[in-house]
Amino acid sequence: MKNLFQALVIFYLFLFPAMLKAQSWEVGLKGGVSGYFGDINPVQIYRPRDLGGAVFIKTNIDPYWSFGLSYYRAQVSGNDNYSRNAAQRRRNLNFYSTVSEWSLFSEFNFLNYVPSMTRTRLTPYIFAGVGVAFFDPKTTYQDETYRLRSLMTEGQDEPYKKYALTIPYGAGLKYNISGKWTLGGEAGYRTIFTDYLDDVSGRYPNTTGWDPTRANLSDRSGTTAATKHYRPGDQRGDFRPRDNYFFVGFTISYTFLAYKCPKVF
Repeated sequence: MKNLFQALVIFYLFLFPAMLKAQSWEVGLKGGVSGYFGDINPVQIYRPRDLGGAVFIKTNIDPYWSFGLSYYRAQVSGNDNYSRNAAQRRRNLNFYSTVSEWSLFSEFNFLNYVPSMTRTRLTPYIFAGVGVAFFDPKTTYQDETYRLRSLMTEGQDEPYKKYALTIPYGAGLKYNISGKWTLGGEAGYRTIFTDYLDDVSGRYPNTTGWDPTRANLSDRSGTTAATKHYRPGDQRGDFRPRDNYFFVGFTISYTFLAYKCPKVF
């Protein structure tokens, strides 16, 4: 991850002269719904349950290409009780977490688009980037809230990291509603390079000698050892190496033109 960010810094430094000569700068907000896809929701990929939003700033190199920085924050959650699968409901795991993401991104407009300066008022676009996401999965058990990372519910030797590399990508449609104002709709997907966004990844551990609360949060399929359905070594996660989260919503932005230039037709 460190080498990737070093490469991105070099890339942006290489672009810096062009960014200084950019046709415009743009700032904006995003708001909408967020969702999660992983061990606790392995099937319903695009089913948002929570809220999310972002702020961003970008430099428009020309009517087609732009590069920017974004801060995205959302709630994500999953609950086996919502599943149609009986085995998942029996597993009875759940989590929720706030995800805070910083990312660098590039965006490409399919049509010649500069608000208030081109005849094109509507264009589809795509974007992709790289970032770092911070997360902290929690759950509620017997009316108490627990941070799952510190409990090491799968018998890890040490807690997993609270951050991970993330790759945001997606598409949208933007429209010049008035002057330098742009309104859009966007769907963005994130692949996060950890399998512990939901605190679930591998197999059930041997909980002999564990604190009762920790043991019960590791295996919630029963209230006592005699009623639990799983044994050490049984599958707990879906064995996919990474979790995912996504955002669907609206964007609004304002463009600051760096200088006046002739209208582009």
